[in-house]
Amino acid sequence: MTEMTPPNLQPGQLLARGVCRHLLSYNFTTVEEFVPERGKRVDVMALGPKGEIWVIECKSSREDFKADQKWQGYLEWCDRYFWAVDESFPLELLPDDTGLIIADAYAAEVIRMAPFDKLAAARRKKVTLKFARDVALRHQRMRDPRV
Repeated sequence: MTEMTPPNLQPGQLLARGVCRHLLSYNFTTVEEFVPERGKRVDVMALGPKGEIWVIECKSSREDFKADQKWQGYLEWCDRYFWAVDESFPLELLPDDTGLIIADAYAAEVIRMAPFDKLAAARRKKVTLKFARDVALRHQRMRDPRV
């Protein structure tokens, strides 16, 4: 049986799906469209087994990348920052001092590990708590949409 691509997903959401699947192999849990604070929304936030926090921004085209002027504001919310793009993306656009993931809707591969820039303990606690609460609330809404 062939797996079907979910309907109505945008190209960036399909990349995020493949990234989230792949990060499970690193024992990372993920949440898509995570808001660390008002005015910021990351495509994928990943939480590792030792508390490491990764942010992954999914870019589906040159235009999508050029339109994103706020990505550097996400660096203060993670230990490692990655771009996730498909195999046809012009890689020369991406900064060399960030991580790189090549992805599609089904899988991904880390091509370049992002540099490690350890979060301060207070920021880590804040992000981890918000991650846990957001995931729990999403789960509750999925189980009981009337909540």
